Amino acid sequence: MGLWQKFINGVSRFMYGRNGYDQLSLALLWTAVVLNVVRLFLSVDSVVGLVLNFITTVLLILALLRMFSRNLPQRRAENAWFLQKIWWPVKGRLGGIRRQSQDKDHKYFTCPGCGAICRVPRGKGKIVITCPRCGRQIHGKS
Repeated sequence: MGLWQKFINGVSRFMYGRNGYDQLSLALLWTAVVLNVVRLFLSVDSVVGLVLNFITTVLLILALLRMFSRNLPQRRAENAWFLQKIWWPVKGRLGGIRRQSQDKDHKYFTCPGCGAICRVPRGKGKIVITCPRCGRQIHGKS
């Protein structure tokens, strides 16, 4: 067994029973990276740069503590909350925007009352759409 394989086995044994990385940890790491890049464009002595440096350090420490934690039920509950309240709504909205921009046969309207998205065919002129969820009428041009 080579030196590299022994190292990998040692890391695997160390991480056994620990949380490892999940979506919340990755979000914390990527947020820290983005804030670090923003900080690069600011002067080092500015107060904003120091605050961003502090926030970046705190985010990295939180991500590492989550990854090496042995309290698996608590970390899974935190990750489930993050996925349900933040990750899936943002991902679903961004995915919906992408699908809508690629759909050339339909026009999408958002109901001002309930926020439902209504799809109608393009090229029908001025139309009145009745929201299927709340019954409010939307005037628009397809």
